[in-house]
This record gives sequence, C-alpha cells and structure tokens, in this order.
Amino acid sequence: MSRNPYNIYQNVQKDGMTQRELEASVLTKAGLMLKNCQDNWNSTDRDVLLEEAVKFNQKVWSFFQSELTMPDNPLPKQLREDILNLSLFLDRRLFEVLACPDPQKLTIAININLNLAAGLMTKVDQTENMLGKAV
Repeated sequence: MSRNPYNIYQNVQKDGMTQRELEASVLTKAGLMLKNCQDNWNSTDRDVLLEEAVKFNQKVWSFFQSELTMPDNPLPKQLREDILNLSLFLDRRLFEVLACPDPQKLTIAININLNLAAGLMTKVDQTENMLGKAV
C-alpha cells in the first residue's frame, strides 16, 4: 500500500468519504503511526518505524501546506495562517525527533494529529445530526 497521502486521499474519496472525514482519517493514521513508534521505542525496528512515521507525517502536513497556500482555499485567512504555523511547528519537531530521537518528543505531534482528527470528526457528526433532525 502506498504511503503517499495524496494516494490515500484519492483511494478514500472513491469510497464516498467527505473531505473532512478524509482529512480526519489521514491525520488519525499519521498520529497512530507516531504513537506506534512511541509505544515500541525499544523494538529492534524502531528506526525504520520512526522514519516511516515521520515521512508520512511530513507528507501529510506538506499536502496541507500546499492546499492552504492555494489562492482559492475557502478557509478564512487567519485560520489558514494558524494551521500553517502549526504545520511549521510540526516540521521542526519531526526534524528534531530524527536528529535526537526521544519518545517523549513525539507526544505533541501525536496529540496535534489526533486532536485535529477528533475535531474534524466531531464537526462531521454534528452536521450529520443536524441534517438528520431536519429531515
């Protein structure tokens, strides 16, 4: 299976997920890959798992950076800037983890990914509930 987030987007969209659900799914996967590294820090394949998880996270956040800088992006300017700043923070943290590996350094990246994913899914659930009540 490809680890390219763009391919994941394409494959999942074929399954009928909304953009928000898709973003939540990719962020969840990114966070869980980092969590798996953290939980298995002393395993013999830690370096491989860490590199794979960091690269996947970097691709996900690079994709978001690209989308956020598009002139036709519908998000409010301040929100785009805030997310871009968050992505730059994550870039720095992930490079730091590769340079000086430490399982505790992964915690913030894991939390950011999983909390954003949860927030995206909460909004989807609320929208579905509102639509279901209106029908």
